[in-house]
Amino acid sequence: MKKVLIITYYWPPTGGSGVQRWVKFTKYLGRYGWEPVIYTPKNPEQLAVDESLMAEVPSGVTVLKRRISEPYALYRRLFGGGTEGKGAGVNPLNQQKKTFKQRLAVFLRGNLFVPDPRAGWVGPSVRYLKKYLQENPVDTIVTTGPPHSMHLIGQRLHKQTGVRWIADFRDPWTEMHYFKHMGLLPWTAAKHRRMEQRVLDEASAVIAVSAPVRDDFQARTSTPVYLITNGFDSDDFASFPHPLPRSTFSLVHTGLFASDGNPLRLWDVLSRKCSEDRSFKEQLRIRLAGKTDPEIIEALRMRGLADNVENLGYLPHFKTTDLQQSANVLLLPLRDEPEYAKALPGKIFEYLAARRPVLGIGQEGGAAAKLLGSTGSGVMYGWDRVEPLRNYIDSAWEKHLAGDDGPLQTDVSEFSREALTEKLSRLL
Repeated sequence: MKKVLIITYYWPPTGGSGVQRWVKFTKYLGRYGWEPVIYTPKNPEQLAVDESLMAEVPSGVTVLKRRISEPYALYRRLFGGGTEGKGAGVNPLNQQKKTFKQRLAVFLRGNLFVPDPRAGWVGPSVRYLKKYLQENPVDTIVTTGPPHSMHLIGQRLHKQTGVRWIADFRDPWTEMHYFKHMGLLPWTAAKHRRMEQRVLDEASAVIAVSAPVRDDFQARTSTPVYLITNGFDSDDFASFPHPLPRSTFSLVHTGLFASDGNPLRLWDVLSRKCSEDRSFKEQLRIRLAGKTDPEIIEALRMRGLADNVENLGYLPHFKTTDLQQSANVLLLPLRDEPEYAKALPGKIFEYLAARRPVLGIGQEGGAAAKLLGSTGSGVMYGWDRVEPLRNYIDSAWEKHLAGDDGPLQTDVSEFSREALTEKLSRLL
């Protein structure tokens, strides 16, 4: 059996589908002749972790953990964790107005730590892993980012050992939607671009998770760039969805819900329908599972929807998938940033597997819209498309009343984690 060294910051991961990516690959790689070895920080700074996912990792998988020094403790003492101001809860790097203190925090973080606050872990990791690989050789090294410091570890190891190295980009680097909001000085931004270009050029292969990002990378390098999307684990959706309860009409969102994707016109439509239809108001449940920016909750409260909201917070992954399968409508609000048209949020694949209708609010011609359309899983409307949103909610409500809201009959097997792992194994 061949061995692959996987360098990742998230182990165990949060419940998000994107950062679960390599736990799920690890679960299935053995079936295709690959033994994974995991290298990860012992004490990472994460919003949340889902220890239940570790039960899916095959017994005997080697996990190497080394302590990492990160500047977040000092950062929190100076700036209060960046929790003040709009949109700071999920991601402070956005277009919304910020206080001077927030702007200063973002500026210092962006310009002092390049490419990210884990940069100080690169050198010690390379020294440790170089020695480890001399005694425990592997056939391939994979780095997955962000954080993109992970790629710098792989880059140096590849150069010093000659072992094949694949850079897996779960998100873009300098074309990420928040890059322009990092307050970077011109030479700092240029340094990011040089680092990114060297990773693209020096890797043995590059992986992207959406077709537009793959095409962007391939236009910039002669290194082959492959598309391996995120996906869903069939085991998480093994039980067929139960019939939906007739007493509630639920709109469900899972994962991070950022204020720069707040679907205000949808909230307006729901508020108006509640005022017009007493039965709708009594049955409506807006269920939010995961980290939600306070601006979302405030916008719902201002529209008289506070009693219809169930802010569930972070849930273990198995409860999240149950919630997805119990929804009348799954909500997919995208970030209101032009770069986000190229993104495929990790949650979209679990939404596909839940086989419940997906209502997207975002870029109508973007990658997510095309995926929903090609699989017959849902629709995407722009943020200000009030009339289509009203018609959609009316139609979904009528189907609910008629009992005509069974699971969608769609074939999305190509996005199963096992199918994607088989594709990965060929690349490895």
